[in-house]
Amino acid sequence: MIKWLGPSLSFPPVEQSTPEGIVAVGGDLSSARLLLAYRSGIFPWYSAGQPIIWWSPDPRGIIPLEGFRVNRSLKKALRRAEFEIRINTAFDSVITGCASAHESARGPGWLTDEMMPAYMRLHRLGHAHSVEAWKDGQLVGGLYGVAVGGLFAGESMFHLQPNASKAALVALVERLKERGYALLDCQMVTPATGPLGAVEIPRAEYLDRLSEALGLNCVFV
Repeated sequence: MIKWLGPSLSFPPVEQSTPEGIVAVGGDLSSARLLLAYRSGIFPWYSAGQPIIWWSPDPRGIIPLEGFRVNRSLKKALRRAEFEIRINTAFDSVITGCASAHESARGPGWLTDEMMPAYMRLHRLGHAHSVEAWKDGQLVGGLYGVAVGGLFAGESMFHLQPNASKAALVALVERLKERGYALLDCQMVTPATGPLGAVEIPRAEYLDRLSEALGLNCVFV
């Protein structure tokens, strides 16, 4: 049975998840709980009107930092320096852009009205970061995620112009490599992340890599 979380700050072992990867339901999105979740290989993902659902899928999607791939069109955009990359200058705008990108005709996406301010709080505490692509003084794409130790958990990205979010991802990978990060989590392999080198690994392997990454003292900014 799926465990319903109470006020205590804890999660059941991820090995007790459902076959789909649901670890628990309920609880809250406090900064302390979110950070515990990422340290435990867990993340929240749910839609408006649902309780908070906590996931640890098996297999797990990651982007190997040494296996990141850049296609021809993106290489051209990078050579032309089409975008100015900035870090943490417009976090709230990035997460708002991501929320808009995931909305559909059926209603809001998974970045709910309570999830967005939760990550904004994490940003103000120095745990969540945005990588932004700007052009002609306008924010045209970007991504955000959570950094803990040597882990960067990518959460979402958006673009208003072709290659803008991918340029931000290239900048993210370069920064993570420069600063000694060991693990870039993308949760699942998608049509957007697969061509960039994302792969699936068994959850047990992910947890081993996570444990090693958490032992690092990396600084994102």
